[in-house]
Amino acid sequence: MKLISWNVNGIRAALKKGFLDYMRDCDADVICLQETKAHAGDVQHVTWAAGYEPHWHSALKKGYSGTVIFTRVKPKSVTFGIGVPEHDNEGRVITMEFPKFWLVNVYQPNSQRGLARLDYRTKAWDPAFLAHIKKLEKAGKPVVFCGDLNVAHEEIDLANPKSNRRNAGFTDEERANFSTLLGSGFVDTFREFEKGPGHYTWWSNMMNCRARNIGWRVDYFVVSETLRPALKRAWISPEVMGSDHCPIGLELK
Repeated sequence: MKLISWNVNGIRAALKKGFLDYMRDCDADVICLQETKAHAGDVQHVTWAAGYEPHWHSALKKGYSGTVIFTRVKPKSVTFGIGVPEHDNEGRVITMEFPKFWLVNVYQPNSQRGLARLDYRTKAWDPAFLAHIKKLEKAGKPVVFCGDLNVAHEEIDLANPKSNRRNAGFTDEERANFSTLLGSGFVDTFREFEKGPGHYTWWSNMMNCRARNIGWRVDYFVVSETLRPALKRAWISPEVMGSDHCPIGLELK
């Protein structure tokens, strides 16, 4: 099964930058998008690539946040949110059940400039999301979750770690929470295949950062430990344009 995740920074903007061509050519079974900034009705005129069925979870606030999963493999069930209105009003989580695993598409909150939302992110959101995926595991199947997690886990995951200490996405609190999650029985799939530096998924639009590869790795596929033997490959596609993030992928045996 081939899975793709991409923060498109606005689905309507991405459509103008070749998203439909990418959707057709990537040959994925499932495509998870984050930061769609749209409701289904906003793009009802669009003909998606053949075979894909969309499942939207949009924020109540127009033009903000939001997720969608396009799948050409029919899921057994689909649920939206994690059952907590405080978190679910922003359209950040979609959970799909497949025969052998759960798939969770997540757009984690950004701690924002000045760390205005750091407490919400680390004290409310992170524990609630971890509880959600552990509850899925207890229901009898392993979990695959993917998306923009808005954290660079280790110093190797961003180009300038020293100058970004205490910036949103690279605080000790965010990094520690991600370590706690991985330590509870999950695997960062990309690091199973690539141990080296220089691999990023987001670049600032300023100062020609993308061309200079001054970026952050904040987009991930993470799986339950029991799925480690099923990992075939995990990759980043920095050559794909259309957003300030690039797509990432996972293939399961």
